[in-house]
Amino acid sequence: MSPMERRRWVNPAQPQTLQIATFLFYFNAAFGLFALVIRPGAYTGIGVLLGMVIIAGQVLAGWGIANEFKWAYPLAIVIALLPFILRFFINNNPFAGSDIIGLMFDIALVALLLHPQSRDYQRIWFK
Repeated sequence: MSPMERRRWVNPAQPQTLQIATFLFYFNAAFGLFALVIRPGAYTGIGVLLGMVIIAGQVLAGWGIANEFKWAYPLAIVIALLPFILRFFINNNPFAGSDIIGLMFDIALVALLLHPQSRDYQRIWFK
């Protein structure tokens, strides 16, 4: 396998905004999986399925950004906005029903992805 074909989990050549967003996707996925395993009774039926889809989407978005795939950036934005969308439909308030630290990380992830440096880099270098 040539160096250009090698896949990676993180990409130190990317701007800091995308590197941190990649790490946040992985951390969110790990904590989400931890919550599903530790409190299985708290999630039932569709909640478990939705949780697993979100976790898989977070890992896929982080991995896709690290490997500079063009499809990863829109996926990352959708996955980053999904907690706000779900909270809006459940509570009629996109900021309700979340602890303050979790909310800060959700906002930071969206801000990192929509930062001009991230958008310019993905527009130029993602293939």
